[in-house]
Amino acid sequence: MLGAAGTALTAGKSKAAGVTADSGEEFKGVLVDTTRCIGCQSCEEACAVAHDLPIPDIGDESVFEGQRDTSTTQLTVVNRYETEKGEIFVKKQCMHCAQPGCVAACLVKAMQKRVDGPVTWNTNCMGCRYCMVSCPFDIPKFEYNSWNPKIVKCDLCWERLQEGEIPACVEACPTETLLFGTRRDLLEEARRRIYREPEKYVNHIYGENEVGGTSWIYLSAIPFEQIGFKTDLGTVAYPEYSTGFLYSVPIVLILWPAFLMGLSYLTRREEEKEKKEKKR
Repeated sequence: MLGAAGTALTAGKSKAAGVTADSGEEFKGVLVDTTRCIGCQSCEEACAVAHDLPIPDIGDESVFEGQRDTSTTQLTVVNRYETEKGEIFVKKQCMHCAQPGCVAACLVKAMQKRVDGPVTWNTNCMGCRYCMVSCPFDIPKFEYNSWNPKIVKCDLCWERLQEGEIPACVEACPTETLLFGTRRDLLEEARRRIYREPEKYVNHIYGENEVGGTSWIYLSAIPFEQIGFKTDLGTVAYPEYSTGFLYSVPIVLILWPAFLMGLSYLTRREEEKEKKEKKR
């Protein structure tokens, strides 16, 4: 049933298989089937090891008592939801938008959308944090307590991808909840699962169209708003809302100093004029 599409999908310990389109390399991504997740947190541990971050205690189930967000020391977290269909575990990380608001908002291009899909951060960042307020999923985090702060977020293991490896979280998942491949093939696989088992899944692939589409896409047994997903984001990519402003930014940066100098000159001229009048 999978045919050619199946060759580009990777789970477990396999290597990534790239697909090249006529226009260049296709975006890679991950399909998350929340009906398969058991909340083992192996993905959290693998992510920490791959990025040299503090290793979480994955045996501590007390973390599921509340809803967790990603942080500067955890690029991905798994949350538990009590639903009408029992416990559902959901992995959270950067969604790697097809047209990222964070990339469009970055004045110095520290945020980049790589040709193979990942959204990454570079050290030329000037710390404006526009990426944080422009992200519809509230993902980028700033190291406020560091003397040399960085913006921290999941980078889809971009360095591993360059070496022909798959993301660490995908490799570590024991239940094949996570499936890596090209976005095109992942969407086909998601549709196939919904078609084969319509009673198991809601007829919605989260991330297919939200905010113009994302590289991480999800399947669920219940409506996504019941398991922590934002469902009011619309289908328009965020940069399209601010294209006019963003194109004007270079002009503003050029004209603003000249405007201030002109204002200062006019102010000084008025002050000198008032002094002369007082002397008369």
